[in-house]
Amino acid sequence: MKSIKVLKKMRLKNPVLVAAWPGMGDVALKAAMYLRDKLNAAPIAELDPGEYFHPSGVSVDKSLISLPHYPVGKFYAAKNSASGSDLVIFVSEAQPFVEKSYFYAQEIIQFAASLKIKTVYTFAAMPLPIEHTQMPQVHVASTEKQTLKAFERAGVRPMTSGQISGLNGLILGVAKENGLEGVCLLGEIPLYTVQIENPMASMAVLKALSEALRLSFDLADLRRHADRIIEEIEHLIDYLKNPGEEEVKPIDEKDVDVFRKGLAGFSSLPESARDRIESLFRLARRDLSRATDLKKELDKWNVYDQYEDTFLDLFKKSPKKDN
Repeated sequence: MKSIKVLKKMRLKNPVLVAAWPGMGDVALKAAMYLRDKLNAAPIAELDPGEYFHPSGVSVDKSLISLPHYPVGKFYAAKNSASGSDLVIFVSEAQPFVEKSYFYAQEIIQFAASLKIKTVYTFAAMPLPIEHTQMPQVHVASTEKQTLKAFERAGVRPMTSGQISGLNGLILGVAKENGLEGVCLLGEIPLYTVQIENPMASMAVLKALSEALRLSFDLADLRRHADRIIEEIEHLIDYLKNPGEEEVKPIDEKDVDVFRKGLAGFSSLPESARDRIESLFRLARRDLSRATDLKKELDKWNVYDQYEDTFLDLFKKSPKKDN
């Protein structure tokens, strides 16, 4: 725990950890921040980002350049008298570079273990061919069969196969290595909105978590925010549809790619995702076998077209030098 600075000591009863950072639809980060704010969680520790992040730029305000910004990662704690399990919430502004992710996860898990935490929760997005007006379902993956059964009884679907990419999955593997239970709650999001904030999915995973831990907090603000996002998506889809097309039809699979690319043009790739892609490019230049991971990441964010030339350059042979 060399990078952890303790800010405040609290007596915690049977605590669990919720860990979150930016990702698709900002599902995890928004859910954790909403939880932190509604429970009035107090900061108890922070993780020094210096070893895990390298600033990629600076901000300019009124022509003045600021110092480089390092992503902040903080632990917060809140009491939960209803279930007897207090909460520790870790929120980071970004995910570290790929080559540092495992060690970053280790720091978090080691600190969690020092607080006698036995269960770690993460949230994630699950892109599926659904529409943005649907209430998303929640899926669960866990290191323990008993936990899967408990969530299944509560109406949460088991994630039967696939991969949980990034820290959302990796940290749960590290938790298991250290004897802690790991649980990921995945909220469904439409395939064509991966770069757009999705409060509906954040609300869905929070409902599942609150039922499991018997948490009590109001979701009304998140619901109102979700309604505003749906309205914005409706306006964008209307704009992208062919002129004169008045009939309202369900979005089919042929529409998904059109809307996905179109909506991506109106939104920006999250900085953390861009940093992850650049990190994967560096790894692929050193080890071409990592190009598969890179291609998956580009497809996940629907930005392969933007990076196609750079990606194909990885496979060009270097010219031979004369002796």
